[in-house]
Amino acid sequence: MAAQILDGRALAKEIRAEIAAEVAAFKEKYGVTPTIAVVRAGEDPASVSYANAIKKTFEKREMGFQLHVLPETASQDEMVELVRRLSADPNVHGIIIQEPLPKGMDEAAVKEALAPDKDVDGVHPVNAGRLAQVAPVGRPPGVLDYFVPATPLGGLEILKRYGIEISGKRAVVVGRSNIVGKPMALLLLRENATVTICHSRTRDLAAVCREADILCAAVGRARLITADMVKPGAVVIDFGVNFVDGKMVGDVDFEAVKEVAGAITPVPGGTGPMTNAMLLKNVLEAAKRQVGG
Repeated sequence: MAAQILDGRALAKEIRAEIAAEVAAFKEKYGVTPTIAVVRAGEDPASVSYANAIKKTFEKREMGFQLHVLPETASQDEMVELVRRLSADPNVHGIIIQEPLPKGMDEAAVKEALAPDKDVDGVHPVNAGRLAQVAPVGRPPGVLDYFVPATPLGGLEILKRYGIEISGKRAVVVGRSNIVGKPMALLLLRENATVTICHSRTRDLAAVCREADILCAAVGRARLITADMVKPGAVVIDFGVNFVDGKMVGDVDFEAVKEVAGAITPVPGGTGPMTNAMLLKNVLEAAKRQVGG
């Protein structure tokens, strides 16, 4: 029997409607429009496309959008100064620094210039550290407010909204990036899953993946996860975005794996649409903290 399809598009539509209602109430109460600023240096095609998608998403929900573009020749000091200025601007509630940054620019220095309470992409060391230290669900958090990168947050939201049990389950995350793999592992750990992180040095990746009740793929390699690597009935969350012969595909061999898995996200239409929905949610939450206390 084919797997249940975890429809990110439908969930994202539902979440956007919820956020639109919250934004309207927030604006009526405070007279403030939750606003995001997108910062980049240069005109990387993928960055330009993503910024355009963010603009469309935010303006459609009557939320504010600002784009700040420096030339690719900009210095690190210029980038840091821009980020600091936006961090101090009370009319900006969330900031995203787009990558790639120009060669020679210190990524860590630029990110540390962000105000943690405006870091809606969850890349500042303060937010990453708080996520790492937060207590498991069911206990007092033990840390102050923080933000989680929108992509893994969307993956977790899919699991929750589809009623998939996480607590006590064996979860395997393939990929260890700071913006997807690591935070997804920490989110699952907080939900009381037993988590294994796999990467390019993992021995017998297939055997480890077959142990997973929840298998998350976030490596950027087309169709890396094949049917023989998936435990029958497992839930598969595919964060991959790859292009093969002009077609977008995930890190999971979807057509084969859906015949083995119990539930699976498609690509496109799975975790992708949830990313922008979670970014909306993060910016609204940032505005609430900054304006509403």
